[in-house]
Amino acid sequence: MRTVRVPLDTRSYDIRIGGGLLPKIGEHCRKLGLGNRCAIISDSRVSPLYGRKVIKSLKAAGFEPVTYNIPAGEQSKNLKSVSACYDALAGHRLERSSFIIALGGGVVGDLAGFVASTYLRGVPFVQIPTTLLSQVDSSVGGKVGVNLKSGKNLVGAFYQPRLVLCDLDTLKTLPIREVRAGLAEVIKYGIIFDARFFTWIEKNLEDLLKLDGKALTRAVARSCEIKADVVRQDEKEGGLRAILNFGHTIGHAIEAITKYGTYLHGEAISIGQIMAAELSVQLSGLPQKQSDRIRKIFDTAGLPADIRLTKAQKTRLFAAMKLDKKVSEGEVKFVLADKIGSVQFGKSVPHQCIQDVLEGRKS
Repeated sequence: MRTVRVPLDTRSYDIRIGGGLLPKIGEHCRKLGLGNRCAIISDSRVSPLYGRKVIKSLKAAGFEPVTYNIPAGEQSKNLKSVSACYDALAGHRLERSSFIIALGGGVVGDLAGFVASTYLRGVPFVQIPTTLLSQVDSSVGGKVGVNLKSGKNLVGAFYQPRLVLCDLDTLKTLPIREVRAGLAEVIKYGIIFDARFFTWIEKNLEDLLKLDGKALTRAVARSCEIKADVVRQDEKEGGLRAILNFGHTIGHAIEAITKYGTYLHGEAISIGQIMAAELSVQLSGLPQKQSDRIRKIFDTAGLPADIRLTKAQKTRLFAAMKLDKKVSEGEVKFVLADKIGSVQFGKSVPHQCIQDVLEGRKS
């Protein structure tokens, strides 16, 4: 088992990474000194796979768990689902000494974390991410929230978990499409922070797609180390943490205009990162050869590189970007790379440059 520490003073916590961890979740939670009653928030896809195993472990450790499942999919990440969770928690009479476990992918983790941050003005929660994307990204760092019809993650909070438990065995039940989507975030860490890691991913992509245990452990651990370091320096996105949004400005807008049903998050930000790389060539000095490497690694991973939009869809895309959390004084801000492993945040990008990359035109 690998352990990555997220050092945030009194809000510090561990990310534990390895195989066979789910049957030990009760032991891990008992060591945290949490109350005896807890609620497992999961979804209709994950709960049948792992719910019983988690409940058995919690009961063996002396906890009293109850469960609430939402329908699987990004469409459930909304305020209606939050309200339903509140009613379920109140119906089971959970108290401030109780805690919540998020068992599932990014949608469940974001939703359950937001519920935990607001129910009874805040109860502890534990993340058990079951997708590659959630293990390397959304379960770490304390950003929780839900979508509105007009945009992604527009309602939320910063609320750190007490523990993140990444059981790599859960990745074995993922469809290959979900594995590829998770790799989009792994690749991002190389682009924004660690050129040597990017090169390692290029060389080990086949093993990662095959879910090789050794390769997965390194990929998840290094991704979490990078994110933990960034969050340590900027917990609430006052500056540096914005680099984690590389490719997300366009990616989130793509998700919004396609109603969160056409593209997985990793697929949308794959397109977004490739476009951000092309913008970086034009505006921040990224060598074209490095932009080509970025496009190639996403292509080799089996992720989408382009999107064709109608004129009306482009109009909606720009409107969605204007609602992004990274907008400042009405201007959309981008994260751009000057080289693989180094990026700058808060960069203004002319409208025409975005139009050009959307249409596949290069400078």
